[in-house]
Amino acid sequence: MDIIKVENVDFSYVSQNDNGKQISNKVLKNINIDIPEGQFLAVLGHNGCGKSTMAKLFNGLLIPQSGKVFVDGIDTADENRIFDVRQTVGMVFQNPDNQIVATIVEEDVAFALENLGVLPNEIRKRVDESLKTVGMYEYRDHAPHKLSGGQKQRVAIAGVLAMRPKCLVLDEPTAMLDPKGRKEIIKTIKMLNKDFGTTVILITHYMEEAAQADRVVVMEQGEVVLDNIPERIFSQVEFMKKIGLDVPQTIELFYELNKNGFSLNLEILDIEEQAEQLADAIKGGNYGISN
Repeated sequence: MDIIKVENVDFSYVSQNDNGKQISNKVLKNINIDIPEGQFLAVLGHNGCGKSTMAKLFNGLLIPQSGKVFVDGIDTADENRIFDVRQTVGMVFQNPDNQIVATIVEEDVAFALENLGVLPNEIRKRVDESLKTVGMYEYRDHAPHKLSGGQKQRVAIAGVLAMRPKCLVLDEPTAMLDPKGRKEIIKTIKMLNKDFGTTVILITHYMEEAAQADRVVVMEQGEVVLDNIPERIFSQVEFMKKIGLDVPQTIELFYELNKNGFSLNLEILDIEEQAEQLADAIKGGNYGISN
């Protein structure tokens, strides 16, 4: 079953120039995407390609100007069902400081539940479960501002998880983190997807993160230009370069080696398998490196 269906969606932002004339900037053009429940989807693209706008359409923060977005069968344009949409699809943004509102970790995770009038015993249960899920239970009495970037982001994720969403949309959640923090968040995301069956939509510009997804969508100038499994996406090195995007570093290495006489499979993304493949190629001597 599809948890999100996007049908023929267009979206434009309207601004004014110096003369007061309205200017329409179309950022999404005839988008069609079906996202099955339980999938881990990564969305790639340059800044301004429309990926963040699309993320906001997924939980009704924005409404399409033409076309439809359905969340668990609910039309996001139905104002009477917007609460149901946002309970189904939770959003985590780039800067965790913008989502943390309390001075104690557990109070922050409880904040939305309290506003919804959830009973205290249920709040306690959900807060504890959410913090344990993201590995932050031992920090429940800490002040958020004393946590690392990765820990803050996990607290932000816990706050969304406490709402019990079926789908989690993360808009570049690792962009402001160091490598350790990025690793923590991706580990958490993969665990939520595999162990709890949470649908995950990860918007990122880190190719190594996208390579761990079940499916990758590549956007360019408001359109979906590629939609496939990571192995098929990142093996298209020349096309990715043409639209100004990178590929994982190991694929880049194999691509350059193939130009110099190797015959390496670009559709292998597992590091250990890549190492074995390269070792076998060197051992077999079936290459000719030009000087």
